Amino acid sequence: MSSLERTKRNFGPWYFEPLTAITPERIETWKLGRFAKGATPPTVLRDLGALGGTLTRAVKLGKLAENPVRRVDKPRLDRSAKVRYLDREEEKRLRAALTERDDEGKAARARTIKHRIDRRREPPRMLPHFADHLTPAVLVTMNTGLRRGELLALKWADVDLKQKVLTVEGATAKSGSTRHVPLNDESVRVLKQWREQCPNQDRVFLVKTSFKRAWAALLTRADIQNFRWHDLRHHFASRLAQAGIALNTIRELLGHASLVMTIRYAHLAPDQKREAVARLVQT
Repeated sequence: MSSLERTKRNFGPWYFEPLTAITPERIETWKLGRFAKGATPPTVLRDLGALGGTLTRAVKLGKLAENPVRRVDKPRLDRSAKVRYLDREEEKRLRAALTERDDEGKAARARTIKHRIDRRREPPRMLPHFADHLTPAVLVTMNTGLRRGELLALKWADVDLKQKVLTVEGATAKSGSTRHVPLNDESVRVLKQWREQCPNQDRVFLVKTSFKRAWAALLTRADIQNFRWHDLRHHFASRLAQAGIALNTIRELLGHASLVMTIRYAHLAPDQKREAVARLVQT
């Protein structure tokens, strides 16, 4: 979501009022209201940042004497907060649930095809690999760490299966910067199968809303609790940290502007810390 969209969504009703009506007290009241409705500190901080950027522009244009957002207490963030990722058994159950779901979907399509042929009606296409978009979307996210918005904006023109790399355009990236994400063998295989199943489409995933219903049903099937779609991104980064990949490399793959957000995964590589301390007595 762009800053303009975020500002309009949160402060749209203020658009028809004088800029001087946007006071620190009013923003504080709005902030407390957001927390009362369950908004998290990172979300509120992003919302305040979007408003602050807009009002900074107004100050530069001489429309406002000062930016009131600067006088508002910002939510404190726990940069080392515990991240949710799948353990080995959970990942095994999630993958099994995806396979089971695909098998059921393909079997249902096969029955539909037979039914239509028996009645001499035009049958739908076979489903050679997946029941729908869910399995490829989950597996690609698990292996690339893409945000949901980046995944849904991805076009086949951004995917180079020969060079095994996909490009996240700056216009769709949260950081605003274009980045290139390498594809491992599973990602390449899944994307090739998905393109074969859904040819002649510009975007990789033609999903207009989200994966909410299908995702919730999948988690129930896999018996996994307290796991959001965004946690697939945490799972990707956590596995890299556990494999000993440098935090700066993880930062680049995730598209973080700095190590501040990536540092949350540092505790998942305890062996590196032990090795570092052990070297003190080896010299």
